[in-house]
Amino acid sequence: MKQNSFLTVLAMVIMCGALTPRATALPSYARQTGLPCSGCHYTPPELNAAGRLFKLMGYIDRSANTSIVAEANSRRSGLDMLAALPLGAWFETSLTSTKAPQSGTQNGNFEFPQDISLFLAGAWTAHVGSFLQVTYNAQDDHFGMDNTDIRYANKRSLAGKEFDYGLTLNNNPTLEDLWNSTPAWGYPFIASDSAPTPTAAPIINGLLAQDVAGIGGFTMWDQHLYGAATIYRSDHIGSPQPTNGQGASYNIRGVAPYWRAAWQQDGRTNNLEVGMYGIHMSSTPGAITGLQDSYTDFGPDFQYDRTIGKDVLSIRGTYVRENSSLPASVQAGTASLVAHHLNSANANAEYHFGNRLSGDFGLFLTSGTADPLLYAQSAISGSANGSPKSTGYIANVSYWPVQNIDLAFQYTGYSRFNGAGTNYDGAGRNASDNNTIYLLTRFVF
Repeated sequence: MKQNSFLTVLAMVIMCGALTPRATALPSYARQTGLPCSGCHYTPPELNAAGRLFKLMGYIDRSANTSIVAEANSRRSGLDMLAALPLGAWFETSLTSTKAPQSGTQNGNFEFPQDISLFLAGAWTAHVGSFLQVTYNAQDDHFGMDNTDIRYANKRSLAGKEFDYGLTLNNNPTLEDLWNSTPAWGYPFIASDSAPTPTAAPIINGLLAQDVAGIGGFTMWDQHLYGAATIYRSDHIGSPQPTNGQGASYNIRGVAPYWRAAWQQDGRTNNLEVGMYGIHMSSTPGAITGLQDSYTDFGPDFQYDRTIGKDVLSIRGTYVRENSSLPASVQAGTASLVAHHLNSANANAEYHFGNRLSGDFGLFLTSGTADPLLYAQSAISGSANGSPKSTGYIANVSYWPVQNIDLAFQYTGYSRFNGAGTNYDGAGRNASDNNTIYLLTRFVF
């Protein structure tokens, strides 16, 4: 189908009112709790108040008939575990079409599958549970470790109010977060793995995902005040251990601390969260000794959900400021300036028509210090003027004929890409040439 036809369909859908989600609800949680996906999600992956509490408390809530329990005493240890393994899976297939083909490649790229994910997700004991994902990527043709969060959670009373607390082991900063305004579970919720994307991004926006190992703690007081802190080390899965750092863009020196603070106010029809988060990292590219680059990312986020009858309106946004000092990259000849900064912002609004249809529209912006070496000129992925500035929008429509099948249609448009609107790469490619139609079908079982 030609792109003009796709655009016509998209325009008709937006006129009717529309967008949607990304990572999805897991049947293993539904089997464990006895609740449908809509018990914890507006539409996947957007958690409602019950879903946020389920995650906060370690993925361990369950119905009475799903566990094997043996009482403990002074001489015998007890047992409290699920009667069946908490397993789940999804299968994704997709079609990606850009306005102009990427030179030398076919357009209208059909992936069957795009990926297959297996999950060990649910309660392990009375206080320990997991979200553990292993994904087969068709482009690499093998399974690899994906997002993983293993939690211990408990609660007690503090100042007459409930105080929830716990520990997390995870491999992606912001993965442990409860809201859909921070990068790991944030907007956009789906994305093509073959379309061009802007080069520049703060490290907290997924650049460390599945390449680090972290341990941290989290608290929630009175279901209002949330705090979390995690320290990360490089974990280069697929490389020899202990690592020598060769071939890795980021090698954390010491530890990289991540922090998070948020306030939430849950009501019968209104849910509001406002917060801050950030990370600091010192790193030596390609080695574990020598000069160090440093990165400090921080910024605010918010999420507002309004229940309107059986529908829900969600508005989310975040801004990240990254300040970096890159003497190691300058010495290596991959940057021309030591002092850099990046600004990254996105905001989106989503309307959930019950739990069968959702429509979303969002805007995104990246800007920062121009550097002709750090953002070097190359066809399609490079920048002719060394600027990291990219701006655009995403419109998405998702339809669930049943709660474990997602049919999604997404359009991404660029007004500026890697520094310019026209001939941004010095090879004649315009920002709008990367405008992308993305169709996704996900089966979850």
